[in-house]
Amino acid sequence: MPQSTEPKLIAGNSNLPLATAIAKRMTMHRGIHTGLVDARVERFNDGEIFVEVFENVRGEDMYIIQSTSNPANDNLMELLIMADALRRSSASRVTAILPYFGYARQDRRTKARTPISAKLVANMMVGTGIERVLTMDLHAAQIQGFFDIPVDNLYASPVFALDIKTHFKDNMNDLMVVSPDVGGVGRARELAKRINSPLSIVDKRREKPGEIAEMTVIGNVEDKICLIVDDMCDTAGTLCKAAQVLLENGAREVHSYITHGVMSGPAVERVTNSVMKSLVITDTIQPSEAVLGAKNIRIVPTAPVFAQAILNIWNGTSVSSLFEDSTLTPIYESLYSAA
Repeated sequence: MPQSTEPKLIAGNSNLPLATAIAKRMTMHRGIHTGLVDARVERFNDGEIFVEVFENVRGEDMYIIQSTSNPANDNLMELLIMADALRRSSASRVTAILPYFGYARQDRRTKARTPISAKLVANMMVGTGIERVLTMDLHAAQIQGFFDIPVDNLYASPVFALDIKTHFKDNMNDLMVVSPDVGGVGRARELAKRINSPLSIVDKRREKPGEIAEMTVIGNVEDKICLIVDDMCDTAGTLCKAAQVLLENGAREVHSYITHGVMSGPAVERVTNSVMKSLVITDTIQPSEAVLGAKNIRIVPTAPVFAQAILNIWNGTSVSSLFEDSTLTPIYESLYSAA
């Protein structure tokens, strides 16, 4: 991409605070003002989505910032229609920045006559002319293969490691990273390696969908400060029950680090009333007022890492370099100067 072309950001309605924060961080990193392209994303009376871009984008390198979170269908359609508007306005390249990629849980056929919706969504995005995707903590890494375009998957674990080293600096030897299920062991192991802590697993058995019959802790958590790690928290039922089981097995404290705070239905109430000392989530999904007001929920910003990743894509430099502490720590220095 020629350096004479500036990176331009445009945002839908899913997470405007994060989009604004990314623009501010890019301004800080470059020393050149970066703002959101002036546009309107509105709805007709029947709910039909309408997009109008008020600035010239011909030949520009465009980045659409849009999480496909609740309402997932509306936010997905906003993304697709914005991409179509930009392509028809002769943008040179359109990159989708998806802090949270909805439909990621439907990445395989679990029963007969069910769809693979994550693949369908990938096809729709590619079909609108999106040429690259940047996201964070996909529910399953193989979803990258659903796209026939480059996909950069950032990880929250390096940022969580900085947070842990700051907030638990006096108890690092007492930490135990816990995966809430067997499927999340890889994610938990990555964080455990970064903070040099042992790993435990909570194995759950279901009698029928949606009901957990039994939970078993694999590993000794006696007198440990347990850190549950997962990619998303939806209704928080399993998370809160896992925290209770860990305490029953002798854990001193339980904290949770979850990338995407979906927080549906009774989630906030459950977390507030649970035995967890804290739940740490990122702002990939715009937090509700209830989340912001919860006494034991804390939010870690992702704007610094997304801003640098966008600049690296624009410059044609490595995005995976952001997985390294030596690269990430300076970006978060103002937040974790003591890490």
